Amino acid sequence: MIKSELVQKLADENPNLFHRDIERIVSIVFQEISDALARGDRVELRGFGAFSVKHRPARTGRNPRSGEAVHIEEKWSPFFKAGKELRDRLNGEGRFSGAARQPAE
Repeated sequence: MIKSELVQKLADENPNLFHRDIERIVSIVFQEISDALARGDRVELRGFGAFSVKHRPARTGRNPRSGEAVHIEEKWSPFFKAGKELRDRLNGEGRFSGAARQPAE
């Protein structure tokens, strides 16, 4: 699902709200999560999961084409850990109830 699909689904479920207000709410929520992560804070959404930032220290890697050593700078990466309710929902009964999401055998 992309952001516009999320906005449309919320608009369909809440006909009493203006579409532009829903777009603004969704944008503000995403912006606040991004801002919190940029500050190094952890964002926890109960029942869904937690967003945090992990530090990746500098290291020496290898260029796969030439094999020569390459210095890789340190970096900070976003990390998401699914909550228990989300994991249970994905692994429990009724998993991927839509026909298009059936795993291939």
